[in-house]
Amino acid sequence: MFNLKSNSKLSVTLLALIMGAIFILCSPAAAKAKTTELTVSVFVGLHEELLQTMASKWNKMHPDNQIELEVEVIQYLDMHTKLLLQLQSGTGAPCLSDIETSQFPNFLKGKKENIQLVSLNDIIKPVEDNFIKSRLGLYAKDGVYYGTPYHVGAGVMYYNKAILDKAGINAEDIVTWDDFVAAGKKLKSKTGLPMMTVETSDDWTIHPIVTSRKSGFLDENLNPIVDNDVNVSTLQFLHDLMYKLEIAVAAPGGMHHAEEYYAFMSQQKAAAVLMPIWYMGRFTEYMPDLKGKMIVRPLPKWGYDSFRSSGMGGTGTVITKQCEHIELAKEFLTFSKLSKEASIEIWNTLGFDPPRWDVWPELKNHPNRFTEYFANDFFAVLADIKDEIQSPNVGELTPVIKSKMLSGVLFDVLVKRTKTAKESLTDLANELKNQ
Repeated sequence: MFNLKSNSKLSVTLLALIMGAIFILCSPAAAKAKTTELTVSVFVGLHEELLQTMASKWNKMHPDNQIELEVEVIQYLDMHTKLLLQLQSGTGAPCLSDIETSQFPNFLKGKKENIQLVSLNDIIKPVEDNFIKSRLGLYAKDGVYYGTPYHVGAGVMYYNKAILDKAGINAEDIVTWDDFVAAGKKLKSKTGLPMMTVETSDDWTIHPIVTSRKSGFLDENLNPIVDNDVNVSTLQFLHDLMYKLEIAVAAPGGMHHAEEYYAFMSQQKAAAVLMPIWYMGRFTEYMPDLKGKMIVRPLPKWGYDSFRSSGMGGTGTVITKQCEHIELAKEFLTFSKLSKEASIEIWNTLGFDPPRWDVWPELKNHPNRFTEYFANDFFAVLADIKDEIQSPNVGELTPVIKSKMLSGVLFDVLVKRTKTAKESLTDLANELKNQ
């Protein structure tokens, strides 16, 4: 028999279930999470890996505000040329992009209002005291920050301790360049090996020494000073190390990134190389046989009034004014490049010395292939030289000077030996007057 009371209860129950289901389906938790696509251009594959890792972490922390990175990895010169054209034409530019240090001045030409990059002062200023400020300054103009760095790029000397031990040399006793020369002479007499290699088609040898001597190729007003006394004496010193003292040799392949060079060092044919901390990745990837033999030390001092390091190279991540989601891009850039968590991931993923110095002590608790490879505590070295990591002045003439140094000056002086350091740098200075 039909039971009106019973069926009424059933109807109420079914109604309640239906309404509950509708509530759940329509609730914010069940609604499809908002996802915003941010386009990115980079020229280093590992940079994409870092940014994608940080995007995954962001999405776990922001379930209702998801980010999808659409990353394009483009060859170095092609990427910068393409980005410059996109910004000049006003269309097609990515939301976020990497720009390498020597290329950065090309994007900051003209008046502030004409620069097609977004000011990042509101996200950098609150944390700038925790950063090596000279590195932030590479991506700034007229008090405005436009880029966030990946690393400090502290210039250091890498020594093969196994080679030095054979000659009875203690790297900790090498404090000045005079000490370095003395050690080089001792090494040569006992083993026949050169103390170091010198780049002849790239500037990673001359550049950090010049900067550590408080000079550069541009002055504070961004005028060229390529032929000043410091620069001339530094280039002449490198020449003399090779041809007068005979304790240095040209890097095979002309640079410390050549395959011939990796093979040369792997065979333990030189005792030291001057490069930034980020070069550790080249050791682990291309010179695995040197594991446990290499140590990291400060640069030798050039007299009493010089530094023991310099900031070398670098890449800044920018936001273009064509970005449709500028505020979200700023939030993500803050998280992925400026936060403590970002610095730890920069170390874990890239093996770079993070520009946030306040996290360096914590990185000892994050061992990886680099701490396993090198035979000393390089974070202690970094902490010791923290206040001596100066960066060069960078301006519109920087790309021109770099090109001419690599294509002419270094080759003429250190390879062909057709000009003295003074002659070659004076000729370059005269060329720049006509730029």
